[in-house]
Amino acid sequence: MRTGYLALALVGVGTVGAIAFVLTRSAGFSARAEPSMAERLIARAARRSAVPPSARDARNPLPFTPDVWSDARAHFADHCASCHGNDGRGHTELGRNLYPKAPDMRLPDTQRLTDGELYWIIENGVRLTGMPAWGNGTPDDVDTWKLVHFVRHLTDLTAEHLKEMEALNPKTPSEIEEERQDREFLEGKGADEPAATPSHPHQHKEQP
Repeated sequence: MRTGYLALALVGVGTVGAIAFVLTRSAGFSARAEPSMAERLIARAARRSAVPPSARDARNPLPFTPDVWSDARAHFADHCASCHGNDGRGHTELGRNLYPKAPDMRLPDTQRLTDGELYWIIENGVRLTGMPAWGNGTPDDVDTWKLVHFVRHLTDLTAEHLKEMEALNPKTPSEIEEERQDREFLEGKGADEPAATPSHPHQHKEQP
C-alpha cells in the first residue's frame, strides 16, 4: 500500500512538474520572475513532505515569557532578518531576490504550519530554496524553539521592538566603513594634520 501511495505521489509531482516546465519554458527560469501557481504548489508540497511525520506533532516545550520573547527578537534580528526582515514580511533586498522569494510569515501559509513543522524547517532548512539549515538537526535546540515563538508572535511586534531589532541587524562592509568614517570625524581625527603647502611652479628663483 505504501508503495502504491508513493507511486501516486511521484506521478502527481511529475505531472505538476511537467506543467510548471511548460508554463516557464517561454520565460526561462530567471529568478526575477514570479513563481507560477504550479511552482508554488510544488514548493508547498515539498516543504510539507520534507518534514518527517514524527516531527510535525512536536509541541514547543518552552513557555512564552518576556525573556524568551526578548531573546527570540534578538536572535531573529541577527540571524534571520537579512532575508525575512525584522517584521517577517520578507521585504528585504535578499528576500525579494530569492527564488522562491522569502514568504510573508504573518500570512496563513506559514501560520498554518504546526510548531513541529516550523521548528524542523528552521533547524534543517528547505532544499532548492534560500532557506538554510540553522541548527544541528536535534529536536531540542532552545534557540530554534524561541524562533518558533517569534514566528507565532509576529503581529505583536511594536515600533519599539523593531527599532531595537534594527540595531542588532548585521551590517554590510559599506555600512561598517561609513560608521568608521563618521566616528573618526566626530573624534576629530585628521583635523590636526598640517595642510600641504601649495606648490608654485611659476615662482621666480632668487638670483645668485
